[in-house]
Amino acid sequence: MKTVDFYFDFISPFAYLASVQVPKLAKQYNVNFALHPIDLFAAKQAAGNTGPSNREIPAKITYLMADLQRWARRYDVPFAFPKGFDTAGLNRGFLWAKTQGAADRYFHSAYAEVWARGGDPADLELLRAAAEAAGLSADEFLRGIDSPPILQAYDQENREAQARGVFGVPIFIVDDQMFWGNDRIMFLEEYLRGQS
Repeated sequence: MKTVDFYFDFISPFAYLASVQVPKLAKQYNVNFALHPIDLFAAKQAAGNTGPSNREIPAKITYLMADLQRWARRYDVPFAFPKGFDTAGLNRGFLWAKTQGAADRYFHSAYAEVWARGGDPADLELLRAAAEAAGLSADEFLRGIDSPPILQAYDQENREAQARGVFGVPIFIVDDQMFWGNDRIMFLEEYLRGQS
């Protein structure tokens, strides 16, 4: 079974949109998605992208908000802009959930809390809700995300992603091919079908 590496940060609405396609793609193309949480800001900095964020460019954020709504309608998924942008704990939470055999459930529950319901990703109640929706003990989860092994694992994920040239999210890498953005999923599909 072929593996597709999927790099994400819960801060990214476009990675949320891509995430809702992962189960369908995995089944349709008989591929395994290896999920990698990273710090988007650190990846951009490492790649030399030191410009302002999209939120700091009024014309661009106005366009992006309309575009995100279009994609949400196309995928028939809820969409709500979050109340904050600090996703470090939520990202590390994925790695802890993985140690508990709940990575996929947490991946989808955390995205739902942030981008489907518009919560604050740094809020402890949101973190607890994401953990509990994935079948995890919220108290153990909150202790786990700040534990030395998880901090080390998150640092390693970031270093490895930057070494591979990951400069943004969502990024899919399969074989030697990179596909950036939920709007490039069609090219990923073509590659998986052997058309490119």
